[in-house]
Amino acid sequence: MRFRHPDGSVVHLAYCTNVHPAETLEGVLSQLRDHCEPVRKRLGRDRLGIGLWLAKDAAHALHTDPAALRGLRTALDRRGLEVVTLNGFPYQGFGAAEVKYRVYRPDWTEPERLAYTSGLADLLAALLPADVTEGSISTLPLAWRTPWDDRSARTARDALTTLAARLDALAELTGKSIRIALEPEPGCIVETTADTIEPLAAIAHPRIGVCVDTCHLATSFEEPAAALDALTAAGITIPKVQLSAALHAEHPHLQDVRDALAAFSEPRFLHQTRARTAGGLHGTDDLNQALTEGPLPTGAPWRAHFHVPLHAPPAPPLTSTVPVLKDALARLVGGPSPLTHHLEVETYTWQALPPELRPRTRAQLADGIAAELGLARDLLHDLGLKELP
Repeated sequence: MRFRHPDGSVVHLAYCTNVHPAETLEGVLSQLRDHCEPVRKRLGRDRLGIGLWLAKDAAHALHTDPAALRGLRTALDRRGLEVVTLNGFPYQGFGAAEVKYRVYRPDWTEPERLAYTSGLADLLAALLPADVTEGSISTLPLAWRTPWDDRSARTARDALTTLAARLDALAELTGKSIRIALEPEPGCIVETTADTIEPLAAIAHPRIGVCVDTCHLATSFEEPAAALDALTAAGITIPKVQLSAALHAEHPHLQDVRDALAAFSEPRFLHQTRARTAGGLHGTDDLNQALTEGPLPTGAPWRAHFHVPLHAPPAPPLTSTVPVLKDALARLVGGPSPLTHHLEVETYTWQALPPELRPRTRAQLADGIAAELGLARDLLHDLGLKELP
């Protein structure tokens, strides 16, 4: 969906298709038919933005077969869908029974990550609507935190510098500006927005910026205004924002709260869990570790990296961090000019919810995604943005 900001610029709203994981081009085309188009129809829109996830094999098929790429573009147009952003974080296997730490490989020290992301940039330049000149690609925040040393940092910096040069050449060739956005995530080398400033300042290229994920922001207990102001002051751009909400437990020392949290501990994804005290931020790599190993203080609230549906917070005694999302969105697009023009709802954990909360049919999933986008649309309206046809 497109919105007109009061300054006259266009803000794009999409949802990320990594909620419908597919490893092949055939699977991607099926997603458009079985999921994306039904969501568009539920919203009553002639056009819907999707943040496309192209796994390694699907991206390779498109990159090596111009006819296949034309076919994808035709399928998007026929189904009333448009792409201005890609999710380039997962490389492959995001639909596996156990993802966990695997999602962070290859990282930015490995040549496969550069090749994959460079290929995605080429594809996105070809998929952008004719009247859109700028695309964005979110990517992992350099690497998981271990192992990492000065050599790793130099290798990652060199890879991103090489990528920036390729993006400059791509813009010169196509007239399309593709921007890469490192997505801070708990447990990674770049965990918070503050962690992005030094490595991005070292690269110092306007096509390399930050993807602010509001679930990750909240999980690390970052205050949106301070975080975004720091990025602005450092001259760090925000090519993309993922609208998402984390799991919040106000009183983790209570047994009923711990029982409720345990229902969200599942084997597929990592759910990094954090607590903030006067002594600083405390964390575990996964929710089950917080519950069973006891490393987190229980006298302060906990937040877990679990992307809960925006419109449906968990039942008490838990809640979600939608208030953080609202505060961040107001700062991002509620001012005199937007800090970003690409917004993406990224709730990929629908099938990881406690069993009684999971959608059981495609129709139920489409209803839920449409409801999330509807909430995001209402928030944008409240901030003075006008929906475009």
